[in-house]
Amino acid sequence: MKNEPHRRKFIKAATTGALGLGAMTSTFGFNILSEYPLKDKYRVAVIGVNSRGSQHIQAFAQIPNVEIAYICDVDSKAREKGIELAKTSGVKTPPIGLEDFRKALEDKTLDAVSIAMPDHWHTPAAMMALQAGKHVYLEKPGSHNPAESEILIEATKKYGKIVQMGNQRRSWPRVQEAIHELHSGVLGNTYFARTWYTNTRPTIGKGKITTPPDWLNYELWQGPALRADFKDNLIHYNWHWHWRWGTGEIVNNGVHFLDLARWGLQEDYPIKAYSSGGRYQYHDDWETPDTQIASFDFADGKSISWEGRSCNGRDINAMGSGVSFHGENGTLELLNNSYKIYDNKNQLIKSAEPTTNTVVDQKGAGFDMDIAHFTNFINAIDKGESQISPYPEIQKSVLLCHLGNISYRTGRSLEIDQSSGRILKDKAAMKLWGREYEKGWEPKL
Repeated sequence: MKNEPHRRKFIKAATTGALGLGAMTSTFGFNILSEYPLKDKYRVAVIGVNSRGSQHIQAFAQIPNVEIAYICDVDSKAREKGIELAKTSGVKTPPIGLEDFRKALEDKTLDAVSIAMPDHWHTPAAMMALQAGKHVYLEKPGSHNPAESEILIEATKKYGKIVQMGNQRRSWPRVQEAIHELHSGVLGNTYFARTWYTNTRPTIGKGKITTPPDWLNYELWQGPALRADFKDNLIHYNWHWHWRWGTGEIVNNGVHFLDLARWGLQEDYPIKAYSSGGRYQYHDDWETPDTQIASFDFADGKSISWEGRSCNGRDINAMGSGVSFHGENGTLELLNNSYKIYDNKNQLIKSAEPTTNTVVDQKGAGFDMDIAHFTNFINAIDKGESQISPYPEIQKSVLLCHLGNISYRTGRSLEIDQSSGRILKDKAAMKLWGREYEKGWEPKL
């Protein structure tokens, strides 16, 4: 890769546009296999390995100074598969399997945890880990509600540990290059970003109340959430569509693209948020909207929109998910690890194709370039490298998703304090700012 992105003649901009914390380092010369001066091995526990957590295992297994010490999951079948995956991914010492991750936190030689549990567990588990003196890699969204975001931000300050969010697209080379183009003025004044995600998810049906299977510790799976009967259509993925445990598609997938939109527009908190939609496709146990539109206005004359269609996978701009930036000189379309730039006559000005990681074999490592994101987490601990996704910064993007859900659930537009992101003059909406916890499970600083 060249040291600087190629510039077209029509770009009239400075060449030093801000790219974000640590981004230039990881894009233009990030050495994944660099020497590690502080410790020979960092011992990590991967928590929640049924789905996304398996990719955590694959990525950490490729980082030379990481030892996967524990595989933790309330599902015994997933736990066993996780241990086998670690072995086949090249770890020298097989990790220990634990049903209750809190036992791993008692290990004083454990340096960090990597959390890929359901949304309702993100903040409580991260708080427990920080209080045990561990660094935290935390899958998106990192919080079930805005109140949890606030307490975890305070915890990062109090305990002085690294907390990195799993919005790995910030580490992908073409994404960083595209954001650099925007910040350097390729579109002139960029004032609007459009984000979307489409899928064709089937119905989840009407679940039957039944006894949890013997391979699942359902009590521990519920953890901080108020108790509910076990249904046979809930685990392991359909919890996303229930407010008790999940946060819907806008947080499940929208967070990736809303984060890129906010990063590209260089915005923090909006002044207005509005969302509408519904569960239209099926009549089943799904509670969150399968179709959702959200918009966010900012004080300096910029805005972001989100379109989510969970049950209708028709593409937008030939892309099933993505973000497009619109400005006075044209449009930049960003899809995963590639992008295209058009002028206002709809002429293609630049097309940047996907890149691959030439340093480490990416085969089986989850999403493209995942390993760079995980390595940045370890390097932040080991060498003080700037984080590409520090929790307090990325939670501003997650808050957009939460605000979209609160607007949807209240059925009205929200006025937002642009200095804090908090909802103004709406007590009913603020009741959804936090949640009620099972007694004894409340996350506390």
